[in-house]
Amino acid sequence: MTLSPTSAGGLAALEARLRQDLAWLDLPAKRWVPPQTRDGLPVLDVAIIGGGMAGLAASTALTHLGIEAPIFDRAPAGLEGPWATTARMETLRSPKQLTGPALGLPALTFRAWFEAQFGAGAWEALDKIPRLQWMDYLRWYRQALGLDIRNGHSVTRVTPRGDGVVALAVAGPDGDNTVYARHLVLATGRDGLGGPTVPPFVRDLPRNVWAHSSDEMDYATLRGKRVGVIGAGASAMDSAATALEAGAESVDLLIRRADIPRVNKGKGAGNPGLTHGHLALPDEWKWRIRHYVNVQQVPPPRGSTLRVSRFENARFNLGCPILDVTRRDGELHVRTPKGTFVLDFLIFSTGFRTDLFARNEFAALAPHVRLWRDRYTPAAGDEDTELSDSPDLGPVFEFQEKTPGACPGLDRVHCFCYPATLTHGALSGDIPAISEGAKRLAQGLAATLYREDAEQHFAIMQAYVEPEVFGDEWTPAPPPAMEPAR
Repeated sequence: MTLSPTSAGGLAALEARLRQDLAWLDLPAKRWVPPQTRDGLPVLDVAIIGGGMAGLAASTALTHLGIEAPIFDRAPAGLEGPWATTARMETLRSPKQLTGPALGLPALTFRAWFEAQFGAGAWEALDKIPRLQWMDYLRWYRQALGLDIRNGHSVTRVTPRGDGVVALAVAGPDGDNTVYARHLVLATGRDGLGGPTVPPFVRDLPRNVWAHSSDEMDYATLRGKRVGVIGAGASAMDSAATALEAGAESVDLLIRRADIPRVNKGKGAGNPGLTHGHLALPDEWKWRIRHYVNVQQVPPPRGSTLRVSRFENARFNLGCPILDVTRRDGELHVRTPKGTFVLDFLIFSTGFRTDLFARNEFAALAPHVRLWRDRYTPAAGDEDTELSDSPDLGPVFEFQEKTPGACPGLDRVHCFCYPATLTHGALSGDIPAISEGAKRLAQGLAATLYREDAEQHFAIMQAYVEPEVFGDEWTPAPPPAMEPAR
């Protein structure tokens, strides 16, 4: 759907309302965290890695509480997150009415942004939010709030220290620098603590004949090629459709299951009780809920699936797990229980794994992070690698040490990305509850920073001398008359 703005001043009026709403709420609060330095350098209150939706929401929530929280993102401005780079869906899966990162501010919602430009009638006619329009909204979100995002800055090493700071090695436009922060938030997305998952046989294939669905890639290079897509989830459908639209000769979806999942069980569990109650559940219930969602799997969106099936040269091959792949004369021979497919290119829509050891920037902390496998052993038959690999986080999304005392300062690093889901619920990556997650993170960090500086804050209170009463507001009464002595 292509729309033209109905009012040139619509966004200006919305931004004026947003400023008024913030003023009425007295937001943002004044800075209150005592400044610090290390090695002659200023120490940030909080640093955030990642300027996508989660990073934006976290920075805003912290700023509103009077806490400095700049964002470091390696992408150019306006290309943070996956929406304009590796995401290939036409529209978002989430219902349009979800308020996303608005943090309870009506003027900060996608709906307010959309209606300000296109009107209420267009909103009523809108089915799903177009992907690139969502990215436009996030760009506006950043601009309207004046967030401090430092683009083109890659954090190459994270080193927790025992003196109350985390050291960041940052490569940016001005060269390599060291940045100190009292706390670090990892808002690094779906693959934020690891990378794409691919089957072992991929190691034997040259990189020019396969890609993961999360790779940045020009799908025009697939024109005239026979493409295989492994998987049946949303990213598989989006990758298959993009390849077909780019002129692929054919696309074979190779689907391990005998059928494609039909029901999104996670959607059926979504309510404020789960949002706010998951953290306090016993381990058994946390595991049971998340494992059930994983086993049932999330179906691809109907629209994404129809986008593929409208092509006659798209084939849905069910019950086709890959047994092996060999390369002969430049062709890929993909053997399955239902026969061998001869293809030119493979796309793996096989999800992501959590593996801190796979990320060089986390080398200093990877051996020390406590995982759920260190905390909980599921019943036989309920094993789940994704859950076992998840970090066992504290109440402020903080990493915890596997061996107490082995990595001082590790709890100053906070995991506000998808791998936090088992501990905290789906609050740190998906649209429905991102505001609740950002508020939990910000409030917890505010409490932590205040506790760490309690002595200084007490001294500030003791030194506070601004009077509210001046002594001229009353006239002292004369003393009562003395009774004569008897």
